[in-house]
Amino acid sequence: MVCTPWRATTLVALLLFGLITLTTCSSNGLGGGSALYVQNVTENAQQYNGQEITVDGAYVWRSGEPSLSVLALGVSTLDNGLDAQPLGDPIWLEGFPADVTADLHRPGDSVYGFVRVSGTFEANGGYGPNQQYRFLLNVASAEPIEQVTRVEERIADTALGEGKVSLFELVRNPDQYNGQTITTQGYYFWNSVIYVLAEGISTEEDGSSPQPIGEIIWMEGFPPDKSGDLNVGPNNSYVWGLVEVTGTFQTGGGHGKDGAYQSVFFVESATPLK
Repeated sequence: MVCTPWRATTLVALLLFGLITLTTCSSNGLGGGSALYVQNVTENAQQYNGQEITVDGAYVWRSGEPSLSVLALGVSTLDNGLDAQPLGDPIWLEGFPADVTADLHRPGDSVYGFVRVSGTFEANGGYGPNQQYRFLLNVASAEPIEQVTRVEERIADTALGEGKVSLFELVRNPDQYNGQTITTQGYYFWNSVIYVLAEGISTEEDGSSPQPIGEIIWMEGFPPDKSGDLNVGPNNSYVWGLVEVTGTFQTGGGHGKDGAYQSVFFVESATPLK
């Protein structure tokens, strides 16, 4: 373990009153009451069945089996932003444009945020994976109501000095250092699902939803007592920060979550750098 396990006892919810505020105050000028809300549509489904409508709601997308692509009253997440769940009775979306998701929340396992969607509404039941959704919107157009700006911090691709090997060098020439004890630097990131040393970290402007970016090496054994000197999320939901670590480097693929990482670093000691 690299940090004390955590259990989220509260959910962060983006509810209807937040949607109203965002719609009214949108810098895109999307307010003005021309759109319906998800609850308006689902509570009067037969009235809108077969019609072209415009709806404001919380878009929630997740990959996997089954996948998820819906418009909901709101969304709940764990404290680290993961495990996004739609609230209320969601509408299955067909053909939601991928380019719109660039402006939404992207915590790592999902995409979510408030959007305005236009399309043809159906209320005949049996939509989406396993035909589990009662409503469908065939999307003609969509645009974000909220626009999320992300901030990045990265290390430079430069030599670290005598006795140290840069993260970039490890990635470029992993076989050269396989099985060796190495000292390197990078951004440590932990969120109870992944444990990595990365080239950088991307966060939303308020510091939420951190994600590792750039070159990434799976990491094991980061000392928990050093986590308190880094950026720690609510309820220990994530930890990240710039560190120098010493340990054994191994490569060859099949490491980390789902065996998706080429290399792994077994930490023996760690020093937070800022």
